[in-house]
Amino acid sequence: MRTSLIEIAEIESWVLQQGDPADRLVTEGRLLLNPALREQAAWQTQTYAVVREYGRQKLKEEIKAVENQLFTSAKHRRFQERIRSIFSF
Repeated sequence: MRTSLIEIAEIESWVLQQGDPADRLVTEGRLLLNPALREQAAWQTQTYAVVREYGRQKLKEEIKAVENQLFTSAKHRRFQERIRSIFSF
């Protein structure tokens, strides 16, 4: 494995808090001593956050589509009535 791929895997384990705690501790020490590696870790952390948010948005869209289909289709009329009866006051 190339050095850059090893660093990416190392940072990934650190960011996701996976793997051996001793290895994560060594990575943390390397991050303190190496500003370039620290910057790379910051970018990788930000990338994971963007990907996670994108995934959440896509999941919300899928849920909305299913909800729309369930509550607008005549085929699901019985289900609609049961749900509305549960939440009616």
